[in-house]
Amino acid sequence: MPDGISDESEDVVGVLTERIEARFGMGMDQLKSAVAAAPTANPDATDVVKWHGLLVESQSVLDRAEDDLVAALQTQPSEVDDPTMGLAHRVNAAVTARDGRAMVVRWLLDPDAPGKKDLAAQRLARLRPRTGPAVQTSAPHRPAGTAAPASAWRSARAAR
Repeated sequence: MPDGISDESEDVVGVLTERIEARFGMGMDQLKSAVAAAPTANPDATDVVKWHGLLVESQSVLDRAEDDLVAALQTQPSEVDDPTMGLAHRVNAAVTARDGRAMVVRWLLDPDAPGKKDLAAQRLARLRPRTGPAVQTSAPHRPAGTAAPASAWRSARAAR
């Protein structure tokens, strides 16, 4: 890049995209389409597509933050003011978010990663096919005009 900032950060997304494409044997657009069509068919692909999207989004945020910082630094005299330092902190936060998401993508792509072969991972894999909540998350539906059971009225009154 002409402004002296390396292209290393953009390579993170490119390298991981290539690894994803190699792992699943198709381009990212094809993989995204396949996951959108059948999100439960391959949970690993679904997870990778989700986190890759988050990674691309965070890279975009980082690029904008870096551009804003470079523009501010070009207008600064020798001493950096507080708003420009705020932009520098924004760049640091964006790098942290991007790197964290990149780590998740790397972990998802590594079949031998820590935590993928232990007992907890096996238990998690058994639970994974679940598509809805484990417990009912809303009150049971009662037809209009039907009174609540007396026990419900008592427990609501006791809670007051």
